[in-house]
Amino acid sequence: MFAVVLLVILPFVWFGMITAISFIETPLKFRAPGMTHALGVGIGRIVFKVLNLVEAVLAVLILGAWTQQPDMVSLPAGILLALSMVALVLQTVVLRPAMGHRTKALSDTALTHSGSIAVKAKVATLTHISYISAELVKVAALPIAGILVLLEVAA
Repeated sequence: MFAVVLLVILPFVWFGMITAISFIETPLKFRAPGMTHALGVGIGRIVFKVLNLVEAVLAVLILGAWTQQPDMVSLPAGILLALSMVALVLQTVVLRPAMGHRTKALSDTALTHSGSIAVKAKVATLTHISYISAELVKVAALPIAGILVLLEVAA
């Protein structure tokens, strides 16, 4: 029974975390008084590293619950959960490390300049857009998967 509860709750928890951090906190951070681009990017590197770690824990818990209650996960729900997990692996293994090299260089460059010199950075790189696209995939897939599992449990 605990596995069923996890299968229903965790996709929504995961969805909420992504929405809160990626689509609310991150854009607002750069509007804070005194926030420099380099500082915001540095904070973002830490936050997204931890977010991806927590997401991985949630994905493992979902997989474990799924193996315990495979009948509760319909084919469409399974595809959506798997899609979310693939997006997370892509972000964690490929995209975030690639962005990390660039953002570290930005932070290092900012530290070598005086406060009066603005460090300009190209924000919307292809890697960054790909990362955001993977977030959008998860934000679309996770609540639908959660609803499908819930409907399966209610049936």
